[in-house]
Parts: sequence; C-alpha cells; structure tokens
Amino acid sequence: MLASTTAAVAANTLNKGDVLATARVAGIQAAKQASSLLPTSHPVLVGNVYVNFTIADTHIDLEAGVDTIDRTGVEMEALTAVTVAALTIYDMCKSSDRTMTIERVALWEKSGGRSGSWRREEVPGDPEA
Repeated sequence: MLASTTAAVAANTLNKGDVLATARVAGIQAAKQASSLLPTSHPVLVGNVYVNFTIADTHIDLEAGVDTIDRTGVEMEALTAVTVAALTIYDMCKSSDRTMTIERVALWEKSGGRSGSWRREEVPGDPEA
C-alpha cells in the first residue's frame, strides 16, 4: 500500500473509522465462521482467536492465531481470520488507495489434530521466513 495509507491507518484518520480495530473484529468473527465458508471444513469449538498487526512504511503485516480444545487443528480458522482481516483493511482503505495488494497468506505453525505439530522452515532468501 502507499506510505500515505499506512500513515493514515496508524493515525486513525481514515473516514471509515478505526481500520485495525474493525479488521481485528472481522478476523475474529471469520475464524468462528470458517466451517460455514469452507465446504470441506467442519465446525470446531474455537476457544481463543487473536489477530495482530505490525505497521511498516508501505505495508501492514497481519498474524492470526486460534486455539481450541477440540480434537482437530484450527489452521483453516486462522487462515480465514487473517484473510478476512486483510480484506477488511482493503475495504476500509480502498477509497484512498486502490494500489493495495494482499500477498503471502501462509500457515506458519500448527499443533494438534491428526497430523500433529508442524512449523514452516526458513528458506534462504525468503523475505517472509
């Protein structure tokens, strides 16, 4: 996104209101609705959802995490949360910046479920690793 857009988000001066607070709520709601949105996902008991943001000069990093006491993993809920939060940021900022893109949505770590624990390995030269 443009530097002026990240500055407006940080200063909370956009016309549509507090972008990050709204995106956080949207992400939390989305995590709880993942099974309604994804045909092959099944309902799970979501215990905790967090959506955090890091504002840089020309982008905002988003991170979402979901906890459950259910017997399955909740990576789809976390990926849904971060994606909907990013879409909310786009929606609230689009009037001032249509150049924005949403990039590099990825699972970084999971534990639980049938497949157990998994963590993304660092790849040399990957700016996201």
